[in-house]
Amino acid sequence: MDHTTAILLEVFIIFVAAQVGGQVARLVRLPNVVGEIVAGCMVGPSVLGWVTPSEPLEVLSEIGVVLLLFSVGLETRVEDLKRVGGSAFAVGVLGVLIPFVCGTLWAHSIGPDWPRSLFIAAAFVATSAGITARVLKQLGVLQRAESRVILGAAVIDDILAMLLLGVVTALQAGGQLRVGSLLIVLAEAIGFVLVIGWLGTRVMRRVAAWLDWPSDSLSPLALVLAMCLGLAWLATNFGLAAIIGAFLAGMIASETRQHAQLEVQTRPLLVLLTPFFFVLTGAKVELRELASGESLWLLSVATVLALLTKLAGGWLGALKLGARGALNVGVGMMPRGEVGVVIAALGLSAGVFSNQIYAVIVAMSLLTSIVAPPILAGLLKSGGETEHLRDDGGIACEDERPATESRPGKRPRHGF
Repeated sequence: MDHTTAILLEVFIIFVAAQVGGQVARLVRLPNVVGEIVAGCMVGPSVLGWVTPSEPLEVLSEIGVVLLLFSVGLETRVEDLKRVGGSAFAVGVLGVLIPFVCGTLWAHSIGPDWPRSLFIAAAFVATSAGITARVLKQLGVLQRAESRVILGAAVIDDILAMLLLGVVTALQAGGQLRVGSLLIVLAEAIGFVLVIGWLGTRVMRRVAAWLDWPSDSLSPLALVLAMCLGLAWLATNFGLAAIIGAFLAGMIASETRQHAQLEVQTRPLLVLLTPFFFVLTGAKVELRELASGESLWLLSVATVLALLTKLAGGWLGALKLGARGALNVGVGMMPRGEVGVVIAALGLSAGVFSNQIYAVIVAMSLLTSIVAPPILAGLLKSGGETEHLRDDGGIACEDERPATESRPGKRPRHGF
C-alpha cells in the first residue's frame, strides 16, 4: 500500500470512528467530544493500531480546530467580551497562577529538580479552548455570560502560557533568563490580540459590503476563510496558538451583516474537519506506559490536581457572576487537551521528561478533556434561565437583554 493510499485509509477510519464515538456519547448523554476522544484511544497505537498520528493527519487536525474556533468567533462579538473583560482577566490570571504554583510543588515532591518541576507545571497551565468551545457551541450557549468569560480567559490564558513556557525553557536549557526579551514577546502577543480584535472589527464594519462584490454566493465565505487562515498563521508568528488568530477572525466576521449566512455555510466544513482534532488527541495516549501501579498513582494525583486548581482559579476569578456562574466557568477552564500534549512532547524531545512522565502528562491532559465536558454540559443544562451580563456588569436573564443585543438570523445550535 503506497503512502497516499494509507493516509486516505486512516482519514476514513478517523472520520467513521468519530461519528460512531459521537453517536455512542449522545446515547449515554455525553457531549460528542468525549466519544470522539475515546474513539481516538481505541483506533490509535495503544489499542487497535489502525491510526498512527502523522504529519498529514496533524495538518488536518490543525485545520479542523482552527475552523472550530473561527465558527465560535462568528457567534462572539467584541462588545460581548468587553462586558466580561474584568472577569475574563481575573479567570485567565488565576487560572494560570494557581495551577502553575501547585503543579510546581507537586512535581518537585516527586523529583527535587526545580527547572524540571517548572517544566512539568507548565503542562498544568493552559486551557484547551477547542474542547470547551465545542461543548459550548453544541449546547447553543455561546451567548451566556459564562461562555464569554471562558472564551476571553482562554485568550489571556494562552498569552500567559506562552510566556511561562519561554521562561521554563530558558531555565531548563541553563541559559540566561532575559526578562527584557520576554517582556517584548509578551507585549507583541498582547498587542496582536488588541489590534486585531479592536481595529479589525471596526474596519470590517466599514468594508463589509465588499464581501458581496463578487457574484458567487460563496464568495463571502471564501474571503473570510482566507482571513481566518491568514490570521491563524500570523498569530503563530507572535508566539500564540493558531486558534487565537482564527477566533479573532471569527469575531471580525461576526460584525458583518452576512454573519448568519457564514455560520450556516461553515457547518459542513466543521462536520468534515473538526473530528480529526479530537480523534487524534485521543490517539496520542500511550497506555503501555501507564501499566504500573506507580504510573497510575502519579496519573491520579496529577489529574485531580489539574482539575481542582483550574476549578479554583476559574471560580475565584468569576465570582462576579455568582456562585453558580463561577462554578460553570471553573469547570469550563478544566480541559488541557492539546496544550498539555504539546508541552509534554517538548519536554520529551528536550530530554526533560522520562517516558513515564510524558505518558502521565499526556494522559492527564486527555482525562481532563474527557471528564470536564460532561460536567460542564450537565451544569449548563440544569442552570435554568440563560444569564447575560448587563452593561453595568450585573447579571440579566434572557428577557432583560437590551434590544440592541438581538442579532437577526440566530437559531438554536445543534451538535455537529
